[in-house]
Amino acid sequence: MFIPVVVFYIIFCYVPMYGVIIAFKDYNFAKGIIGSSWIGFENFERMFHSESFVQVFTNTLLISLYKLITGFPAPIIFALLLNELWNRKFKKVVQTISYLPYFLSWVVLGGMFMQLLSPSSGPINAVLKSMGIQPIFFLADVKWFRSVLVVTSLWKGVGWGSIIYLAALTGIDPELYEAAIMDGAGKWKQVLHITIPSLIPVMTIMFIFAVGGVINDDFDQIFNLYNEAVYSVGDVISTYNYRVGLISNEYGYSTAVGLFKNIIAIVLLAAANYITKRFSEYGIW
Repeated sequence: MFIPVVVFYIIFCYVPMYGVIIAFKDYNFAKGIIGSSWIGFENFERMFHSESFVQVFTNTLLISLYKLITGFPAPIIFALLLNELWNRKFKKVVQTISYLPYFLSWVVLGGMFMQLLSPSSGPINAVLKSMGIQPIFFLADVKWFRSVLVVTSLWKGVGWGSIIYLAALTGIDPELYEAAIMDGAGKWKQVLHITIPSLIPVMTIMFIFAVGGVINDDFDQIFNLYNEAVYSVGDVISTYNYRVGLISNEYGYSTAVGLFKNIIAIVLLAAANYITKRFSEYGIW
């Protein structure tokens, strides 16, 4: 049963790693990977001296950090709130509604948010107009675009992200709550001294993964929402890589950018794991 999984990762994850050497070559499609001339670290030097790359790298970190700050605690809070619902039917309805956005692609959601946030016909700007506020072009305003990315990402993923915490909550021994009630502990103290400490192992692992994914921006979301007016605040490594690689056909340079991105992700993951292991007994290795 394990063989198909191993074969999948070998074919689609490990074999393509051979193409990483394109980052060190002046890649020519006609000559192929082997035939292309070797240029060493020239692509990386170009990357580090490029003002546009510095800008997209900064945008990537800022947007990902904003998402981490809001998106990491949100599923935990949502799971704790759902756990306190006694009406099972209502709880299932709320869970189902919160999960649905996760299964919608950003192509669909991008069109939906463009209509909702439209300065001329969008309902949000209609409300602002009724309050005497000038319409805001959220998707073309550098002051609002990052906020739109954070809020829409949170809306899409909070329900799905709460599943693992809900599963962890079901594993807490009910006798702990019964003992706490006998000692006169209210709901807040039960959550503070039983629920949250029981979730710490899961929270630690999820936090490590979240930190490791800081550099891995959400290409689908940004690509379907951004435009040239907000490149200065919304252009990230993956969208930049798409333009220089697939549109400008600079395969060697785009591979160097992608390799650098993956190295940073590994460093962040290892650092987060090391720090959490230093201050707790939990980690991914």
